[in-house]
Formats: sequence, C-alpha cells, structure tokens
Amino acid sequence: MSALRTLGPKAAAALDEELMSTGAFSIDQLMELAGLAVSQAMYTISPPSKSPNVLVACGPGNNGGDGLVAARHLHHFGYKPTMYYPKQSKNELYGRLRTQLELLKIPFTDDFQSAMGKSDWVIDAIFGFSFAGEVREPFPAVIRALAESKIPVLAVDAPSSWNIETGPPQDGPGKGYQPPAMISLTAPKPLVKWFQGRHFVGGRFVSQEIADKYGFDVPPYKGCEQIVEVGSHGEKL
Repeated sequence: MSALRTLGPKAAAALDEELMSTGAFSIDQLMELAGLAVSQAMYTISPPSKSPNVLVACGPGNNGGDGLVAARHLHHFGYKPTMYYPKQSKNELYGRLRTQLELLKIPFTDDFQSAMGKSDWVIDAIFGFSFAGEVREPFPAVIRALAESKIPVLAVDAPSSWNIETGPPQDGPGKGYQPPAMISLTAPKPLVKWFQGRHFVGGRFVSQEIADKYGFDVPPYKGCEQIVEVGSHGEKL
C-alpha cells in the first residue's frame, strides 16, 4: 500500500511563502482553511453528541491560530470548546480571532489541568512544523499532561514537542507522548513514520502544479469534505 509523500520543514515553510506570494493567499485564508479542516477531523472522530467538551490548547504561532479558528467552527458545530491560550501573539490577526471567540462566549482558562479534567477531548495546537529546540514555559507541564492523560488528543500537524524530521523526543516533557489522532495540514510530515494513531490530511486548496513542485501528494478528497483519512504513516486507505 503506497503512502503519501511527506513534506519536510524547509519545504513546508517555502510552500507557505509561495502560497502567500505567487499563490495570492493571505495568512488569514490559510489559517481559516486549516482550522476548518481541524474541526472537521474532530467531528469525524467524535461528534458533539458523543463528546461535547473540547479543550483547545493554542501556542503563540500559526499552529495556535489554526486552533483558534477550529474552536470557532467547533462552537457552530455544536461543541462546547474551552480555550487554553497562555501566550498570545501581538499580531492583530490573533487578537481578532480571540475576539471572535469571546463574542461567542467561548471561555478561556489559565488552568490547563483543571480544564482537561472536565474535557472529553483535547486539541493540541501548541507547536507545528516549525518547532525546534526546547519546550519553554508554560508548555512543559501542558505537554507532560497530554502525554500522561487518558483523555484523547487530536494533534494539529504534529504532536507538540515532536521533531518534524526525527519524531518523538527521547526525553523531556514529550517523552512517551503518542496522541490517538492527528491531522496533517497540506501533507504529512516525516514524523508520521513514528505516529501510531488515527491520521487525517487536510488542505484542500493546493493545486496539482504546486504539489508536483514541492514533491507531495494531493489526497483524493471526496464531495465537500475538507479532510481525507489515511493510514498512521500516510498510507492511502
């Protein structure tokens, strides 16, 4: 069974740059499309009738922005999201996304542990494909909690703390962190070699020409779906 080709960190960064230059996409559009795909993956895995309470953990970068967008869609899908967003970017875009959630009366919390204990699922939108180096405060305890918790997690693009090329860390807060679900945005990253859970790909906006240029595959999206389920390592089902 053939697997979708992966997209390394340098190629992923270059692709984003090209999408926002010659592709004429804005960062707002890309984030909106990514967040929509994340929310649809969550709905496919476990609809709100089964697991209404979703804790969305957001980092300060684009991965966190995807989580903010996903939370808005989840609210309209019938979930009751709660936000953990301890390090907000000063970029105006993130402020607007937060305001949109506040206008929907979606709560924000500073107590991750307590909120996780009241949740049916957690969405890990802390670190994405650009993560490198050590995990900084306040996220070590959060990632350790994700690794140790029995509450299921949907990771956005990468399980936070994983190296995009070499997978799970051998030590530190992310040791042993293996979330049961992940959605790869645009294309799987090399870390899927170590992933063992349920796996989706989202990013239904890339042309075949761009995919050929960057050496990845556009999966067979069906109907109005924004996601495709694939094997843990990106195998076509």
